[in-house]
Amino acid sequence: MQKHNILIVDDEKNILKVVSMTLKSLYDVDTARSAEEAIEKFNQNTFDLVISDLKLPGMSGIDLLGYIKTKERDVPVIMITAFGTIENAINAMKKGASNYLTKPVNPDELLTVIKEAIEKYELTKENISLKSELKQKYTFSSIIGKSSPMQEIFDTIRMISKTQANILIMGESGTGKELVARAVHFDSNRAEKPFVTIDCAAIPPEIMESELFGHEKGAFTGAHERKYGLLEHAHNGTVFLDEIGELDINLQKKLLRFLQEREILRVGGTIRIKVNVRIIAATNKDLEKEVKEKRFREDLFYRLNVVTITMPSLRVRKDDIPLLANHFLERLNQIEGKLITSFEDKIIDAFLRYDWPGNVRELENVVERAYVLCPNITINLKYLPERISRLVTENTGSFDQMNLLETEKKLIIKALNGTDWNQTRAAEVLGISRKQLRTKMKNHGLLTDE
Repeated sequence: MQKHNILIVDDEKNILKVVSMTLKSLYDVDTARSAEEAIEKFNQNTFDLVISDLKLPGMSGIDLLGYIKTKERDVPVIMITAFGTIENAINAMKKGASNYLTKPVNPDELLTVIKEAIEKYELTKENISLKSELKQKYTFSSIIGKSSPMQEIFDTIRMISKTQANILIMGESGTGKELVARAVHFDSNRAEKPFVTIDCAAIPPEIMESELFGHEKGAFTGAHERKYGLLEHAHNGTVFLDEIGELDINLQKKLLRFLQEREILRVGGTIRIKVNVRIIAATNKDLEKEVKEKRFREDLFYRLNVVTITMPSLRVRKDDIPLLANHFLERLNQIEGKLITSFEDKIIDAFLRYDWPGNVRELENVVERAYVLCPNITINLKYLPERISRLVTENTGSFDQMNLLETEKKLIIKALNGTDWNQTRAAEVLGISRKQLRTKMKNHGLLTDE
């Protein structure tokens, strides 16, 4: 395992020597005699922790701390101080120092403080990395779709994501409503805050109020302690109310009051608590019909329906089917470690003929099933469910096949033109690997052997 790098800053040679000797068996250590020298080294190397005396010639240790925090705010800095200047050390803590020690430094205490500071730093880096990966995974640019209906969705996300407006996402099951909700969140100024999903169809009405708003200790039988509700957990973030059409009519009234006042009252509580969240709701029901039939409150409908996004079914965006299928195939290769490079042409033909009542989710499941069953590098027709494979026979006309190939060629050319013929970026747009793209380009006469 690679050692962590530590920079020690002190104008006294003996202290540098003693501290270096204490640490060198566990860490890679560098030293500096002044803040100015430390800054020079800090800019040339990567350090996981800095230990600095408060009193230095020229720039002070506090000045050095301030400089480090402007450059790498998460790098821990431990300050060393003489006994009489503890007030200065406390001031350093307020300005971002992770800890301070008094002279003479106890070696065991120093090692403990360093270990704790580096562990916290590593955890911070890991959290930042995970948040970055999550944001990248759910940004709207990662949603696959080049068809006209999906381009309209992308345009809408760009326009509304930075606003605070409530959003209602409508569409059939499996069309990607939650994916769009996450894309809006991660493209907004709430991206660093929680995204909380509440499945209104999965939580029984008798416990939904407690799940949403929380409860106080003793509010009901079994309430042995205070519980914070999901709305409170999402403070300053986004709440995604999935299948809002299934929410009990009595709870609809309480949700409406929250949307009007932006306050919650825990079950059994007496104090109203301000909560700042953005609401994104989704449904596969016709809510206007539900309102007419008195199953959904009209006033709540209009509160939620500030901006509406209607997700297209897969059968009206068939241009996206080859892109989606190849995207799922590529992702399975990354997850499972197999290498299946393509589908035989008849499969794409069958996919285009099928109506996909389960939409994108059904397509993903079909591709995964074929992937798991297929022992070859190309998936053929026999690994599809019979309801889909029967749509293509051995007598499929060449006109259909040529039409399919021409559609694929047009999609590839469009992606290449849109990326100045950068193959890596074009492959990302199409949801396939660069290797797959080059193979398809050769097949369509768009790439000659180099």
